[in-house]
Amino acid sequence: MNKKILNTGITVFSILLGLLWLIPLVWLIGTAFSVPSFHMTLFPTTAFTLDNIYYVWNAVPFGTYYINTLTLVIVTFVVQFVTSTMAAYALAVMDFKGATLVFAVIFMQIIIPNDVLITPNFMTLADLKLVDTKLGIMLPFFGSAMAIFLLRQHFKTIPKALAEAARIDGATTWQTIWKVYMPLAKPAYLSFAVISVSYHWNNYLWPLIVTNSPENRTLTVGLAIFAKSKEANMQWANVCAAAFIIILPLLLAFFVAQKQFMSSFVSAGVKE
Repeated sequence: MNKKILNTGITVFSILLGLLWLIPLVWLIGTAFSVPSFHMTLFPTTAFTLDNIYYVWNAVPFGTYYINTLTLVIVTFVVQFVTSTMAAYALAVMDFKGATLVFAVIFMQIIIPNDVLITPNFMTLADLKLVDTKLGIMLPFFGSAMAIFLLRQHFKTIPKALAEAARIDGATTWQTIWKVYMPLAKPAYLSFAVISVSYHWNNYLWPLIVTNSPENRTLTVGLAIFAKSKEANMQWANVCAAAFIIILPLLLAFFVAQKQFMSSFVSAGVKE
């Protein structure tokens, strides 16, 4: 009975916590689709309208920002997918001198916040003439210490006998990775995909510093500039409509594949 009461209490607390977390989202969506007003209320008190979405989309080049952000997210993840897979395989399967030291250095990079590296990264891009370019935004993230760590730990749970059997059958190193290790590490890949896509979709500070022209700005930078511009018209409804346009793809992706997301984080536990 005590265990049943405890489980019920945990469930009720989780529901209340979820509802509390939803309050900002409910307010944002309600305000985005209501007639602009200078009064802030949790639930909309005016009629439903799409005028705010139309106004924001036409006032700011969100189409360009969307293309830039999609390019950034997709290209960065694809490059991380390749580089992290190769590095994780080398650290988990191959025996070479200094592997422990290399892994320690990579692990230390997880501890260091990306914001600390903004100045040296910017100076490097300036020397390479890559400031205010899409490549300049993506370049510092082509290698991911988090992805290497996650995949390396997952690869180490896979018996090395599978790789040895594949080599005996004549498989190359890449074929071994592609046909043996990658299929068995799908939860780890999906977990990192969620982390990578959400981070780079919402990243603000680095694109703000690197970009100067609208042709290379991302959605988050465009939203910040729009919120401070005269086009926002001093209305929360317009700012919320712009924010809704930005978060809509991630919301749809989560609601469509939430079971896969949750199961991937559960099954991709870090093991040694």
